Amino acid sequence: MSMTGKYVRLAPAELERALRDPDWAAEHRSALSGADGLRAAGRLHTTDRAWHALDFLLSRRGFPVDVVFGEEDLPWPAGHDWGYGPPRLLGAQRVRAAVDALDDHAPGALAEGVTPADLAAAKVYPQTAWERGEEPDWAVAHWAALAPFLRSAARQGGALLVWIA
Repeated sequence: MSMTGKYVRLAPAELERALRDPDWAAEHRSALSGADGLRAAGRLHTTDRAWHALDFLLSRRGFPVDVVFGEEDLPWPAGHDWGYGPPRLLGAQRVRAAVDALDDHAPGALAEGVTPADLAAAKVYPQTAWERGEEPDWAVAHWAALAPFLRSAARQGGALLVWIA
């Protein structure tokens, strides 16, 4: 099974409820995951296995927001693991900051000068892909798909729960 980057967009009222009730947040995430139309409506997003490569590429370029792992721990009691740990929060202001930085980090330039060997040497997941010589273009395509998701969340004043599962 692969490790994948996942996001759920929360409206301000949903975020307030999720902060108070982590069980509701988990149920809400599950309900969204099971509802085919809501993925298309932009409530859920995944970067598939590209999450670690995106972190490497964005960090290398100095992207000012941690859109891969989120930036805040949630004030939930222990035991709310959504895969490889609990989700983290990217609050509405930080979502807006990420959107403001998108133009300076266009997909076409994200992997400029980066080779598969660079990713393999840095032990970027999935390392076997880079060892086989796969180009980072597929990771960059996930960045191109994440940008509209971020823009949509920002337009609606939304926050994101971010996790690896």
